[in-house]
Amino acid sequence: MRVRSVTIVLVFGLIGLGLFLFSSRSNDILISVSEDPGVEKKVAPAPPVVPKISDIEPQKPLSFPPDKIKAIYATSWSAGSEKKLKYLIDLIKETELNAVVIDVKDFSGYLTYNSELELPKKYNAVEIRIPQLNKLVKRLHDENIYVIGRISVFQDQRLALARPEIALYSSSTGETWKDRKGLTWMDTASTEVWDYNIAVAKEILSRGFDEANFDYIRFASDGDLNDIKHPIWDEKTLKTRVVKDFFEYVRFKIPDGRLSADLFGLVTVNKDGLGIGQHLEFASPNFDALAPMTYPSHYFPGFIGFENPADHPYEIIKYSMDAAVKRMVDLQAAASTTPMTTKLRPWFQDFNLGANYDAEKVRAQIKAWEDAVAGHPELDGGWMLWNPSNIYTRAALLPENLATIAPASLTPNP
Repeated sequence: MRVRSVTIVLVFGLIGLGLFLFSSRSNDILISVSEDPGVEKKVAPAPPVVPKISDIEPQKPLSFPPDKIKAIYATSWSAGSEKKLKYLIDLIKETELNAVVIDVKDFSGYLTYNSELELPKKYNAVEIRIPQLNKLVKRLHDENIYVIGRISVFQDQRLALARPEIALYSSSTGETWKDRKGLTWMDTASTEVWDYNIAVAKEILSRGFDEANFDYIRFASDGDLNDIKHPIWDEKTLKTRVVKDFFEYVRFKIPDGRLSADLFGLVTVNKDGLGIGQHLEFASPNFDALAPMTYPSHYFPGFIGFENPADHPYEIIKYSMDAAVKRMVDLQAAASTTPMTTKLRPWFQDFNLGANYDAEKVRAQIKAWEDAVAGHPELDGGWMLWNPSNIYTRAALLPENLATIAPASLTPNP
């Protein structure tokens, strides 16, 4: 009887121990399964990863930059294309040209190169069209080509998408406001936007660009302007004051970098800010070069008596830049104790709009500028040609071997 009792106790004891061990093992298994990396879980999506592109070391600016910049514009796509880049380099080497303006942040808002900046990467605002920026700068510098990086500031699609609270919005819909082309704009008074773009300028300058060029540095001007609401601007402070503050802030943050500013062509003859906040005298102390976009096709019908200003490139440029030179001279006289080093470097039209822009019309613009600035060579910062397709009129340009000795009136390179 006693043996039987002991046997029963042992049996139940073994059963109890087995159940305990099974339960413990089951818990281990459950824990193990829950931590198993092979088990599908719902996790927050990882931020976009911008691939790190192998590049050479950062470059230095040219030791001896040209005194007069003669540049052509290149999109980031052109700069990243071997075929197009070779065309541009050959054109520069074989003519009087000595510089190129490259989009590093265009209207899309994308940084177009292998940026190391954290915010653009966080905002998914990097699209690498120029895989090796440092290598590109070296290649251009090896040909003694001055390199300018163009930055679209307040017209920005990616930043508006990532930070809609500092973008213009519609008073009627509450949604992000868009201009007639469907493009979004950032609030001109936002210091966050200022700092974001200044960081881009600092980065390209640190990687060997000779100059940072700021474009779209203004209030929006195309679309239903009455529908715009500004999340930052109080809509009372003068627009010219807001843009002036931006100009001064840029120079304060980049005290030693070479900087240029693209301005509306009419800024040279107009002093009321044009509704966009740009004023020649407010810009001039803060930039090394001012670049009025004096495309004849962009002047309104009837300007200085011409129904179609595009048909009269010499007259349009001469009138506009005569006014700019006079205002700069007057500004210097008013600030005689502080010599002004800012130069004028207008953009010229090399595209067909309003008229067929052949070699004669392209050259007429250059001639008009050289005539306008002849009495004040200290203001002559050269000129730049714009063509959105980046195909330029070679016949309008002097050949390289004559560029330093031939007057503009010579017959250009056929």
